[in-house]
Order: sequence, then structure tokens, then C-alpha cells
Amino acid sequence: MLAILLAAALLPDSGHASCRLALALGLDVSRSVSDPAYELQLRGVQAALSDAEVRAAILVPDAPVALALYEWSGRWQQQVVVGWTMLETEADIDAVITALDRTERSFRGVTAVGRALFFGARLLLGAPDCVARTLDISGDGRNNDGPDAADIYERFDFGDITVNGLAIGGLEIGILEYYRNEVISGSGAFVESAEDWRDFPPVFRRKLLRELTEGLFTSLPGPPPRLR
Repeated sequence: MLAILLAAALLPDSGHASCRLALALGLDVSRSVSDPAYELQLRGVQAALSDAEVRAAILVPDAPVALALYEWSGRWQQQVVVGWTMLETEADIDAVITALDRTERSFRGVTAVGRALFFGARLLLGAPDCVARTLDISGDGRNNDGPDAADIYERFDFGDITVNGLAIGGLEIGILEYYRNEVISGSGAFVESAEDWRDFPPVFRRKLLRELTEGLFTSLPGPPPRLR
């Protein structure tokens, strides 16, 4: 925690609270995701946001995090379920958790990973002005609808956006390698792996902590990131 506070102290001083990270979470709701798995996904996000260590990493004084969450499935199936929310207090985090209690599943179509990436990048264009921008995609399958991840990266400039992944096993062989080789992108990008949907909550918590802490240091002033 001391290291987090030290890094936050090195953020540029604008005279007011400086958003250090805009984080967009993209959750897979394609037909391969059963209703129990969907519930595990939502409750896993809520559990992580309720965790004391995660909250401490979010609520760094004068260096808030902006969060948005969307669901994705087929190429035309993306839906924002939590709009951009600046997390500056415990109440702000609680409001996101409450919003997820009211969320109903948006889709159950095919799997358009490429379009999920494109939607997330566009969502980040409308984020609050933050030092760093991260897109976090969770899923259990390869692209089978519309342009794949490579097509999207070739056609569109993601700029300084870092794309991380959470690959869920149990359905497709090699899903971790797929996410590692084709989905993630940008400076410091990484992928975490869950054996199956039952493993999602603890892995999501671990990934979120990593993004909140490692991302704080990579957002400090310095050379521009090298993008793939």
C-alpha cells in the first residue's frame, strides 16, 4: 500500500484530483456462458469491488479510478451496463455494486471478440480524462462472428489503450494462448487464466488488483508506450 501511495504522489499535479486510470470491463455473455456462469461473473465483479484490498487500491487519495462495464456477445451485441463512474469514495464503489444487482443479461448470441474490442475502445474514447486507459476483456471462446482481433487492431489505432484479458477455460482448448497471442495489446498488457467459470471470482480479483497497482506505475510520466 505504501508503494501505491508513493506512485500516486508522483502523478502530475493539476491542482485537483487527477484520474489515474480509466478502466473498461467487457464481460462475455455469449451463448457458451450458461446462466449460472453469468451469475458467477457478475457476483465475482461485485465480490472484488467489495474486497478491502481492492478498495484500498482504488481509493488512493487524489488519484481516483474511472470505471465502466459492458456486456458483449455477437458483432452487433454490446451493451453498457454501468456507465463511466468516478470511484472516489466507498459510496461510489457501492453504487456500482448496486447497479450490478439490477443488471439483467443483455444477450446470449455468438462470440465476436473483435467487435467487443472495438466497442470497448470506443467506450474509452468517452471516458473521463485519465492518465492511463485500460480495456479488460473476459471470455471463454474464440471469435466466430465478424472481424477478429487482428483485423480490428489492423484497422483501428488503439493509441495508448492497454488491452488485458481474462481467459476462461473449460470450453475451448488453447483459450489462454488465444488471448495471449491475439487479444491482449499495448504496454504492460497481460492475461490471467481461470480453469472454468467457477474459478472466475478469485482470478478476477487478482487481475483487478494487478491492473490497479501495476497500472499506477506504468501511468507515471515517461516515454510513450510501445504498441503492437
